[in-house]
Amino acid sequence: MTTSTVPASEPDHVAPRLTSPGRVLVTGGSSGLGAAVARAVAHAGGHALVLDRVTPPEPDRPGGRRDFVHADLADTEAAQRAVVELARRAGGLDSVVCAAGVDRCGALEDVPTDEWERVVRVNLFGTAAVCRAAVPALRRARGRIVTVASTLGLRAVSDATAYCASKFGVVGFTRALAAELAGAVGVTLVVPGGMRTRFFDDREERYRPADDSRLNPPEHVADAVLFALRQPAGCEIRELMVSHSEEGSWP
Repeated sequence: MTTSTVPASEPDHVAPRLTSPGRVLVTGGSSGLGAAVARAVAHAGGHALVLDRVTPPEPDRPGGRRDFVHADLADTEAAQRAVVELARRAGGLDSVVCAAGVDRCGALEDVPTDEWERVVRVNLFGTAAVCRAAVPALRRARGRIVTVASTLGLRAVSDATAYCASKFGVVGFTRALAAELAGAVGVTLVVPGGMRTRFFDDREERYRPADDSRLNPPEHVADAVLFALRQPAGCEIRELMVSHSEEGSWP
């Protein structure tokens, strides 16, 4: 007697992977990782909404001027107003990607207080402000949040007290937020290694990567962000670490 094997079909209760990321608000979307994420969202058929203190260059502006709002993430109230305005224009939000980030290298006693605190305000308080303002819309859409930390949110180095403090804070904030919003809004922490962006341009030579060939292009990290955004309902990518295979900042 012979038997035949029938390929198992996907159970009816399994939600399909999303084909479009939908309406995605991206902080820091005028350059670097944020711009790469905005482009990836647009190319995937989504609607990228950019929040930044710098107007995006015309070729990178997804969907035209109506999809950009100027705001400095160091100003909590301005950041929250910008989120509300972008959500109003788009008729809601499906996801938020907090990609904006700044740094100020140097020994603690050498970095001016206002510059040190600005790093924390932008990277940590700005992330929290954007998420706080977006949560009501994301609850309605059962949407997603992606925050961006760093390998220096998991390990500490000299002359980076502000950046490490802010990115360690993003890690803790994101893990707590994931627990708080479980079942209502998906939350993913992305930990990128160094990327070939203009992030290092204004640093002293001693604080720049010695070999930028060991840095990922931001598009690779943006692809990982898009992967998290396009998961089916009920499936969460909680944390992603993305780095060049030879990068020295990991592990």
